[in-house]
Amino acid sequence: MWFGYGRCRGLKYLHFSLLIVITWAIIACSNEMELNRERVTESPTKTNALIIWWEKGFELTEDEALQAIVNRWQEQTGNKVKLSFYTTSELSEKIARAVKAGNPPDLVMNSSAERILYPRLAWEGKLEDVSALIEPVKELYSENILKAITYHNRVTGKRSYYGVPVYQSTILIFYWQKLLAPIGLSEIDLPQDWDGFWQFWQQAQSKLKTQHDRNVYGLGFPYSGAEGADDTYLLFEQILEAYNVSLLNSQGKLLVNRPEVRQGIIKCLDWYTQFYQQGYVPPDAINWLNSENNRNLLNQMVLMTPNNTLSIASAVRQDSETYYNQLGISEFPNKPNGEPMRYLTPIRQAVMPTNSVHKQQAKDFLQYLIQPQIMTEYLKASGSRNLPVQSSVWLDSFWQQTSDPYLALATKVLTEGQTRLFYVVDHPAYSQVLKENIWGKTLNRIIVNKISPEQAADEAIARIEEIFKQW
Repeated sequence: MWFGYGRCRGLKYLHFSLLIVITWAIIACSNEMELNRERVTESPTKTNALIIWWEKGFELTEDEALQAIVNRWQEQTGNKVKLSFYTTSELSEKIARAVKAGNPPDLVMNSSAERILYPRLAWEGKLEDVSALIEPVKELYSENILKAITYHNRVTGKRSYYGVPVYQSTILIFYWQKLLAPIGLSEIDLPQDWDGFWQFWQQAQSKLKTQHDRNVYGLGFPYSGAEGADDTYLLFEQILEAYNVSLLNSQGKLLVNRPEVRQGIIKCLDWYTQFYQQGYVPPDAINWLNSENNRNLLNQMVLMTPNNTLSIASAVRQDSETYYNQLGISEFPNKPNGEPMRYLTPIRQAVMPTNSVHKQQAKDFLQYLIQPQIMTEYLKASGSRNLPVQSSVWLDSFWQQTSDPYLALATKVLTEGQTRLFYVVDHPAYSQVLKENIWGKTLNRIIVNKISPEQAADEAIARIEEIFKQW
């Protein structure tokens, strides 16, 4: 059932477009270099150095910031570190293979793994308990952060700390002010009610077409059903939250077989797919991988897109006119029932595989990294894409007194707004639901295979129940 306006303006647009193309080309080239380097990486068990596999940053400054921390730690301790950076999707697969082969690194940080891999590894007893690191400093973290790094281990029969929180993010709306201005709209016109907010972008698409003959899609929603297309399920999970559809309770009990939950899933599927069916989303959005919504917005193919980090803004930071006056950022509107939105928040974590070689060195490095002054330095040097997880770090003026509109809004949402974690904290089986990208597959079934939202919801529910039975 599953399947898988004048010449100057034109020149200015051309120059900006070339900038975006070059930016993405550099990223792609860099990623390919990392993939090539991966093939000759020394086996973790054949070196005396501490082996760290870290997710490659969106910007070079992110990698350089960690490298600087590692270099200083080496100088202070005399320990040697072999630090390697890999792309998000490659790293999660590489970790799984290495753990299975009994040849893992000593330390790993991967942004998708806390949702699709760490819960399973902890469940199987394949992650090192890091309670000795967290307990002495747990007052630095909120209850939510501590919950995010707590996993159930079926081998020991207990829940414990298996991750060390490094940074966090949340989903926000990015859009083009410069495309709204010609049709007499601006950020102050954005409605705060649910229906009005989304109709705003539909109407803006129509106005651009009728008034300026611009073929720009109103919404940059992802619909891919491919495994690894995280952006699709990240957004759909946020839509489920908007409609107050709870799939699990706090005890980890699955609720999808309840009639009201089924109806909520149907409503969200219908709501999400209608934008594609009505022509407000690019046709190729059913194939978008994680960078495609960024690329389509930056190339001005869409008016807006939700994104789970500040990477879109980071891509144009060097162009101050674009950064401050042409691009824009917004919170989600209020929920359909009028309540303020509660935001899903991924917590990026570093973990230690149980069968790694240099466990004490890995713990020593993590203990060094999570010192508030070191973490503050690291995050500042990384740029504005990665956001703090420690309460004392949030107090720094870099986040509290910023004039950066993107950083300011993300700080507001994460420190003053309502947030929650993904269901993997309630039951590790949900990590498989996300890994299979069941919501993306379900959306594809409706759009490509033309089945009803009701049938699609029932298929999704059946698969989710099957997964949970296997756990």
